[in-house]
Amino acid sequence: MSTRTRAARAERAQATRQRVVAAATPMFVRDGYVETTMAGIARAAGVAVQTLYLSFGSKAAVLEAALAVATDDQPNEWLPDVRAEEAGASALRRYVEQAGAQVERRFPLDAALRAAAADPEPAELLDRTRRAELAVHAQAVDELAEKPGFTTDISLQRATEIVATVLSHETYGLLVVTQGWPAQDWADWVTHHLMVDLFPFPHLPDSPAGGPG
Repeated sequence: MSTRTRAARAERAQATRQRVVAAATPMFVRDGYVETTMAGIARAAGVAVQTLYLSFGSKAAVLEAALAVATDDQPNEWLPDVRAEEAGASALRRYVEQAGAQVERRFPLDAALRAAAADPEPAELLDRTRRAELAVHAQAVDELAEKPGFTTDISLQRATEIVATVLSHETYGLLVVTQGWPAQDWADWVTHHLMVDLFPFPHLPDSPAGGPG
């Protein structure tokens, strides 16, 4: 098989995967994970069920691929912006903006996943998803800890757990979906409460000669 032929096959396979994810995403959101079937996804995507299983292996893998697309496949796109900010407050705000936007994009699919977590495959996927999110938050906390004014009262692990809780899909769902908060109000609330916990004493410029004013 020539290199060109292999490349063409790979492109067709990728196009098929994209078509499947595009068809499956609204089905998971509308009907839920349990009610969405591989046969239904195959029909909506215009592929054979056998092709669907060969491409993904399971329905949970289709949902995982849909979650990856909702994440834009770039879980750490916030990193350069956070590193570039010198002040803790602005670095934290940058992270909340980007991580919060990702929560907003993923929430409908995440809700479908959580609703199906009584089944073993979705439960395992939910656990992996949450561990991956925690790892990203831990990386963000490591970056934020380099900024002036970062708290010394709690461990980095505790700080990571606080970030993961306040920036969680569950908290977003309670305030935005259930209580009807605008998404920006939720992001502002997240930023405010994380500032209180992570930067309780904002970094102030050095006082002029002669002592504090």
